[in-house]
Amino acid sequence: MDTGFKFQVRWDGRVVVGVTKVSALKRSTEVIEHREGGDPSTSRKSPGLTKFQPIVLKRGVTHDPEFENWANLVYQSGALLGAEVSLKNFRKDIDIELLNEAGQMVSRYRVAPLLAVRIHSLARPGC
Repeated sequence: MDTGFKFQVRWDGRVVVGVTKVSALKRSTEVIEHREGGDPSTSRKSPGLTKFQPIVLKRGVTHDPEFENWANLVYQSGALLGAEVSLKNFRKDIDIELLNEAGQMVSRYRVAPLLAVRIHSLARPGC
């Protein structure tokens, strides 16, 4: 949410340390056009499939490895053939909380279930 507002990201009831940016929450719904049997010249519109854009969380380097450990549940580098994906706990529910100037929550967005599909990282300090 590149709006200049304060925010925090939570999962498992705890604040995710070091998140500096959250992309906009975007969704789009396809429009399905159809005609009714007795009215061949006019089309009607109904909602179709709804799709959600990926959410991008930008995070600086921290000493907390939990975020990267979660992302690694989807793919383990060097894992044996067929063992790359761990299906247990690889999706997380997160809350994105918008805060006012006093640091009080004014709005919360629950994003469920979130799946890490791309991660760009540097080696952690001391590694």
